[in-house]
Amino acid sequence: MDIDTIAAISTPLGEGAIGIVRISGQNALPIIDNIFKGPSGKKLREVPSHTIHYGHIFDPKEQKIIEEVMVSVMKAPKTFTREDVVEINCHGGLLSVNRVLELVLTHGARLAEPGEFTKRAFLNGRIDLSQAEAIMDLIRAKTDKAMNNAIGQLEGRLSKQIQKLREELLAVLAQVEVNIDYPEYDDVEEMTNKLFAEKALYVKTEINKLLETAKQGKILREGIRTVIIGRPNVGKSSLLNSFAQENKAIVTDVPGTTRDVIEEYVNVRGVPLKLIDTAGIRETEDLVEKIGVERSRKVLQEADLILFLLNNNEQLTDEDRNLFDTIKGMDAIIVINKTDLHQQIDLEEVERRAEGRKIIHISVKDDQGIEDLEETIANMYLSGNIETDDLTYVSNARHISLLHQAHQSISDALQGIESEMPVDLVQIDMTKTWELLGEIIGETVHDELINKLFSQFCLGK
Repeated sequence: MDIDTIAAISTPLGEGAIGIVRISGQNALPIIDNIFKGPSGKKLREVPSHTIHYGHIFDPKEQKIIEEVMVSVMKAPKTFTREDVVEINCHGGLLSVNRVLELVLTHGARLAEPGEFTKRAFLNGRIDLSQAEAIMDLIRAKTDKAMNNAIGQLEGRLSKQIQKLREELLAVLAQVEVNIDYPEYDDVEEMTNKLFAEKALYVKTEINKLLETAKQGKILREGIRTVIIGRPNVGKSSLLNSFAQENKAIVTDVPGTTRDVIEEYVNVRGVPLKLIDTAGIRETEDLVEKIGVERSRKVLQEADLILFLLNNNEQLTDEDRNLFDTIKGMDAIIVINKTDLHQQIDLEEVERRAEGRKIIHISVKDDQGIEDLEETIANMYLSGNIETDDLTYVSNARHISLLHQAHQSISDALQGIESEMPVDLVQIDMTKTWELLGEIIGETVHDELINKLFSQFCLGK
C-alpha cells in the first residue's frame, strides 16, 4: 500500500452523534473497499464521485462487523486535497471512532500529521498559503465579524489583491529587462525610471491600504486582551459575569474571594474580548491571595485594554490611587460601579487622575450603563463600525510583517529613483518587494515555514 495515503479522525474526540474518519490519497478507495460491506456488494471505487453509501465496516481478519456507517466517496481532482478522499461517518463514541481508524491504518494508510490534509490542498494547488491560514482563523473565530473576515480570505479576497500587485511588479520588471537589453533609444533610462516610479507608487499605495486595516484585522483575529482591575469587592467578577452572561466567577461580599486569574472570551458588539478577571490588587498576608495578586500584576503588564473599577459608594483609597499610578500611560477605561448606591466617591479627583481617559458610570447589579461601556470599547478599537463584507482586513501577524517589509522595500525603490540611482539597483528593491508579497500567498516561501505553519493545525484538518 502507498504510505502516502493518510487518515485521521476529523471530529473532536469524545461522545457525539457522529464521528468522522477521513482518508486521502491514491489508495483511499482500495483501503475502504477492503473493509466496507454495503447492501449491494458493489465496490466503492466503482461508484460515482461525491456520493454517500450506507453499510458496515468489517474486519476481514476477525470476520466481524465493527461499525454501522455512511461512507462519502469523493474522487480526485474535485476534492479538498485534490486526491481521492473518503470520509467514514460512524457513531460518535470514542471507542467506535478509534476502532475504525485503527482498521484503516492496518490496511495501509498512515496517521496524518497535524494539518496535513490542508497542507496537501496547498501543495496540490487547491488553495494558497493565505487561504490555508484562513481555515485556522475560521475555526478559531470568536465573533461573526471575525468569521466573515476569515471566510473572505478563504475565498481568496486577500490572495487576489496580492496576486494583482505581484503581476503589476512582474510586468514592469519584464519591461525594464526589455529596455535594458534593447537600448535603441537615448531616452531609455528616463523611460525606465518613469515607468518604475509610477508602478512603485501604485504598489506602495495599495500596500498602505492593506496595512491600514491591520490593527482592526488583528483585533478580529486575536481579540483584545482586556484586564479588569480594582481593589477587592468593587465588582470585577460581577462585571465579567455580566459580559459573559453567566456565572463564570464566584461573587460574594467577602473581599479577596477571587484568588486567581479567570479568563473568558466574550463578544462585545463584534469586538472579541479576552476578558480577564484578576484578584483584587492589594497588600495581603494571605499566602494564596498574595500569589493571585502577583499574577494579576503580571497580566496587567500584558493587557491591550484595562477596565479599572472603582466603587461609587466609597471614597478613593490609597490602593485606588496606587492603581492609577500603575496604569499610567496604558489604554484604560475608568469604570465607576455601584451607582445604585449613594455617591461617596470624589468625582473631581477621579477625573483628575483619569488624565482624559473615558469614565463610565455603571451598576452591574441593576444592569445600568453596561451598554455605554460596550459602545466605548467598540469605538476605541473599531471606530464603532467595521464592514467585513466589502473590505479585506489583514489579520495574520505573518502577513502584516511581510507587508511592512514589502512597504520598506518599495519605499527604498522610490527613494533610489528620486536619487537617480542606476536602474539595476532599483530593480533589486522592486524584485525583493515581489518576493515578499509572494511569501504571503506561498509562492516564494521556504519548506521550513510551511511545515511550521501546518504543524499548528489540529489532526484531521
